[in-house]
Amino acid sequence: MLSFLFPRNKPLFKKVFILATPVIISNLSRVSMGIIDMAMVGHLGASALAAVGMAGMVTWVPMSLGIAFRTGTQTLVSRRLGQKRFDRCSVAFRNMQLFALLIGLPITAFCFYYTSPIISFFIKDPTTLSQCIDYATFNFLGICFIYGAFIFQGFYTGIEKTKVHMKVVLTSNILNIYLNIGLIFGTEYILQTLQGTPFSYFTFLWSFYDFPALGVKGAAIGTFIASLWMFIHYFLYLFESELIKKYQVFKLSLNKAMLKKQLIVAYPIAFQETLVMASITIFYKILGIIGVLELAATQIIFRIMHASFMPAIGVGQACATLVGKYLGEKNPDMAEESIYESLRGSFYMMGSVGICFIFFAQYIVPPFTNDQELIKIAVPGLRFVGFLQFLDAVCFTLWFALTGSGDTKVPAIVDVISHWILFVPACWILGITLNFGFWGPWFAFGLHLTFFAMFIFWRFKSGYWKKIEV
Repeated sequence: MLSFLFPRNKPLFKKVFILATPVIISNLSRVSMGIIDMAMVGHLGASALAAVGMAGMVTWVPMSLGIAFRTGTQTLVSRRLGQKRFDRCSVAFRNMQLFALLIGLPITAFCFYYTSPIISFFIKDPTTLSQCIDYATFNFLGICFIYGAFIFQGFYTGIEKTKVHMKVVLTSNILNIYLNIGLIFGTEYILQTLQGTPFSYFTFLWSFYDFPALGVKGAAIGTFIASLWMFIHYFLYLFESELIKKYQVFKLSLNKAMLKKQLIVAYPIAFQETLVMASITIFYKILGIIGVLELAATQIIFRIMHASFMPAIGVGQACATLVGKYLGEKNPDMAEESIYESLRGSFYMMGSVGICFIFFAQYIVPPFTNDQELIKIAVPGLRFVGFLQFLDAVCFTLWFALTGSGDTKVPAIVDVISHWILFVPACWILGITLNFGFWGPWFAFGLHLTFFAMFIFWRFKSGYWKKIEV
């Protein structure tokens, strides 16, 4: 049993981490955009914190389609890379960008127009509702840019250029931090904060206009601008000579047959992500019924937990590329070996994260809020999450591995069933009916995660994924 902990194919183990490290860094940076919003807004009060968290969860429901678009791109791109059909990699990229634009424009318009009634379903407190609407409005405006950014990520990761993703997201996050300081707290605050520091040079951008403190709305505007820049920055990397000559990224050609294959891979994930995120919003709504403090504590835990997922997700995305590439080379044994090496890497990192949560939660939570009652709830909650990190390693790594092969339908169906038949009812029964309060929905979350980890491991061991053609 202990032998599993040691790499069996060290060159492959190293290759996984060479691909995964930029993805992990970039994903952590991308998540930190939301964490930075949360940390800054948290000092505006529990109501503002709950508003940002709820708005983020609600707006992620339509945005989560971007994960499907990314998967449909990366799976086909990595498979064609293994087949050395480099021009077809770009065809897959262009196909999905056009499709996402056609889908994204009406979704953006609908969500933006109906922001108020959508948010009103989840939030009843007048103060929290107003702030939540402010944040959600700008998040909805960025839907098309988010879709495009996801597709860029799938393309660059699929051709093993993960450093591009890292550079783009890091610059976007730096921009987000800078904008948040000024837009949330106002021009006067940013001048006081930066003057007299090595960064005082950057205050000149705020000297042209006396921006008022916009609070939650300012956080939303900053994140929207950073997301727009992310899309533009991804696009600029297409002008690299290798991408123009080898991959022919600007060749004006589409392929309906390939798009059909991409959608066959992508639509189960769109179905999965939308319904799963909808179930998570119900999870939040139940916690909102239990209490504002419980909801705010959950926002903090989820933001931190979301960041903790990134090592497993980064390794998983790298694994998906290798699985697709090796299957394209007609080498399923190497594909399977890459999955095992990826699992080992995920266990190392997620285990370390879990230990940090268990023993240092009391130091991790306070930067997000100075409300002592909120801290008392969030700290033990984060410790509980620490015990779930090994399950997260299994779920994320193997899920990405299966998507890399094109095996998306059955895992998606089982995940949705688990959320709506097991997770959501258990949240209500444990949290409301049996009156376990804050802990009820979280125990339900652990129950679902245990079940899905067992299923996804069985699916991997079945070997069905080796036979899929895309």
